[in-house]
Amino acid sequence: MGWLAHGVLGTFIPLFVATDVFAALGIFISLTEGLDRQAVKSIIRDSVLTAFVVSVCFLAFGEAVFKALGITTDDFKIAGGLVLLIFAVRDLLTSGEARKPTGKFGAVPIGVPLIVGPAVLTTLIVLLDRYGPIFTAFSLVLNLGIVWAAFVQAPVIVRYFGRGGILVFSKIMLLMLAAIAVMMIRLGIAGILTMRA
Repeated sequence: MGWLAHGVLGTFIPLFVATDVFAALGIFISLTEGLDRQAVKSIIRDSVLTAFVVSVCFLAFGEAVFKALGITTDDFKIAGGLVLLIFAVRDLLTSGEARKPTGKFGAVPIGVPLIVGPAVLTTLIVLLDRYGPIFTAFSLVLNLGIVWAAFVQAPVIVRYFGRGGILVFSKIMLLMLAAIAVMMIRLGIAGILTMRA
């Protein structure tokens, strides 16, 4: 039983930290504020499903594909950061009513790179090598379940803070999203420069 607990905790905790459900929830609320219930349900489904599919594919083929294409995790951080930055700036400059998410809104940017971004994908590669596919996949599913539950309960948080409070909260979270995006780009550039030094 010791090895079982060690494997579960050893994979769950790093993925939980990498996923950062608290930051993801705040940004999710800011991006979906003002949308009808059916649209939010669709976004939740698309985002968690996309995160799951991308994670599983990355577990199976990620390291080999990255090596074959010459892509590094630093390259991935820069690309993910640029996507997040574009969405953050767009929504900061428009009102909630003007935002018209497409059917892929849940997939990008919420599913990828918000839920499953460079930190999660890099963590998956490390955990796969250390603990194997069973523990890693189990903890991945468990963490995505937590994200799904948090997103479903988002309306309760909206009711608690009120519409005015959520509007302020949304803009703050979008600023945080932009900051996270810049941080990802900065870390990616720093990593590339370190490799070349």
